[in-house]
Amino acid sequence: MNQIVTIRPYCNHGVWMFDDETVGLKGEAFVAGIPAIIGRACQIEQVKDPQDGFILQFSGEYFPDHTGILKWLKGDRSGNWYKFEELEGWLCPALFRYFLDAPKEIYFKVASLEVEA
Repeated sequence: MNQIVTIRPYCNHGVWMFDDETVGLKGEAFVAGIPAIIGRACQIEQVKDPQDGFILQFSGEYFPDHTGILKWLKGDRSGNWYKFEELEGWLCPALFRYFLDAPKEIYFKVASLEVEA
């Protein structure tokens, strides 16, 4: 069975973050290269005003119409490094709120909030 998670990242004081009550996260920040990946993905999909919030769907399994794939590079003390195009970014231990193990690939899609209506 394919599981797709949906979150709604937003920018607060120049920091990309998200809330997900279902897994106990509030104001969880994206750091270490992930903001550049977010920017590139939003550019690809022409997301309107992403800093005000956008839709991000992701899964460890393929799903149609995904924007891109984060490919696992390596783990470190507490997180995991992934690559998208020429960009690299680090996902913190919050990753394990969604996956038992760090997936080798994370399929993702970004879209403007207005698409959700």
